[in-house]
Amino acid sequence: MIGLMQYPEKIIDFYYFSGTGNTLLIVKEMVKLFKENKFDAKYYKIERTDPNNIDTNHIIGLGFPVAAQGTYPFVWQFIKNLPYANSTPLFMIDTMLMYSGGILGPVRKIIRRKGYVPVGAKEFIMPSNVFIKEGMNDKKRAKINKALFKATEFARKLIDGKTGWFDLPIYSDLMALISQSNRNWKFFESLTPIRVDKSKCSSCGLCVKLCPVNNIELIKYPEFLNNCCLCMRCFAYCPKEAINFKNYRSARYRAVTIDEFLIGGLKG
Repeated sequence: MIGLMQYPEKIIDFYYFSGTGNTLLIVKEMVKLFKENKFDAKYYKIERTDPNNIDTNHIIGLGFPVAAQGTYPFVWQFIKNLPYANSTPLFMIDTMLMYSGGILGPVRKIIRRKGYVPVGAKEFIMPSNVFIKEGMNDKKRAKINKALFKATEFARKLIDGKTGWFDLPIYSDLMALISQSNRNWKFFESLTPIRVDKSKCSSCGLCVKLCPVNNIELIKYPEFLNNCCLCMRCFAYCPKEAINFKNYRSARYRAVTIDEFLIGGLKG
């Protein structure tokens, strides 16, 4: 595997999506290491990036959470809409609770067909942000710190050309179908309906601003449409804790502050 240091263009554009901050933490840690090694590294929010504007003369990074054994439909769409390239190096990271079955192989196939060179992929175990009993605590901070150490290690290996891209052929393609099906996401959404406690809501509109798929409209109070991806942002960051799930109780988990999250990339 050729290391990133061997490529003439020392510019890295890292496109990421982060639900409540886990992926953002990994991306920032890697960008920090890249910059220390004289790369011009920047990170951009997937939900605010038009794939047509991506510069394929730059090294490309992709980062996102695992969801439903793959990732969110709009992230899949972003990957599939990447512009065609001529041997542009591309690396990928994802964050997960325990296991991903349908992401590494399918992503590698897509980017190869589009002319990219897959130079490395790494998965990071991070705290869960969905249906949990406690928010941030010492145990979760320890898990995050372990992942951040591995993120720095992975970035170094990318630079030196010591990374790989693991895959389970056929199995991963089948598992990917779960997260690529809009019908499945509609089903998941039906199991976890969101409600707004109007006695708490201040109609600040933060949830509208945070939603990556424009699923929330602010009339007098937030109204949810029919396209929720269950990323947990609105739930985690509502300043009044007015957003909840109808049939479930869960603690709120957020890996970064709202200010870090809103800044979180040059395109947004």
